[in-house]
Formats: sequence, structure tokens, C-alpha cells
Amino acid sequence: MDWIKQEGYSYGFDPSVCASCGGHCCTGESGYIWVKYEEIEAIAQFLELSIEDFATIYIKKVKHRYSLMEYYRVKEDDNACIFFDDQLKRCSIYPVRPLQCRTFPFWDQFKNDIKEVQKECPGIITNYLQQ
Repeated sequence: MDWIKQEGYSYGFDPSVCASCGGHCCTGESGYIWVKYEEIEAIAQFLELSIEDFATIYIKKVKHRYSLMEYYRVKEDDNACIFFDDQLKRCSIYPVRPLQCRTFPFWDQFKNDIKEVQKECPGIITNYLQQ
């Protein structure tokens, strides 16, 4: 079994699709990539930066929370996480990526909306109960 399932979700996820997907979950409409202080520390250490330098370069404050920055690509509504490597089509901080990224596609907002998560992720398996 190469796919992942999570209790409470009516779909599974095949992580092998990530290699051919092109980073669909890391790109698209602008949004927030929430990070907590412990994650900021881990990413800064991974990048060999001080927390202050990392925060100045890569973080934006949104009310009382922090989000990783994005960069704008060629088309409208085509943004990418600042750590998405557009040439390699993958995350450049994968070992220390935030919880939000590690838990995708098993987000509460998708729990009862398979069609929406399928738009976001080609690795969704809807017939996993038969496998």
C-alpha cells in the first residue's frame, strides 16, 4: 500500500503523484501558509539563518499569526510559496515544512468536499475502500 488514509476522511492520498504534479498544492491563488514559532525556528535553522533574518525575509504578520511569504508567477492568481522551487517543482524546505503543508490534503475543509480536494490534488484516491 503506497497510499495514505486518515480516519474520518472518505478519500486516500497517493504521495507518489507529488513527483509528477508540479506542486499544485504549493501554487495557485494567494493564501496563507501559517507557521508557528517552533516551525519558524526549525526552518531558520535548516536555512542557517538567525530567526530575526529569517522572519525579515520570509514571514508576513497577519493579525496575531505568521505566514510564509509568496511570490507571484507569470499569470494572475498564480502565486507560489516562497519555498517552492519553480525549476525543480518541489518544496525546498521539505524536511521542515510547516504543519499546514505536512497535513495536506487531510484538512477539515476538505473532509466533506471531495470535489474540492480533487481540484487541489491529483493524488486523491476516492475508491480507496475497495483497494
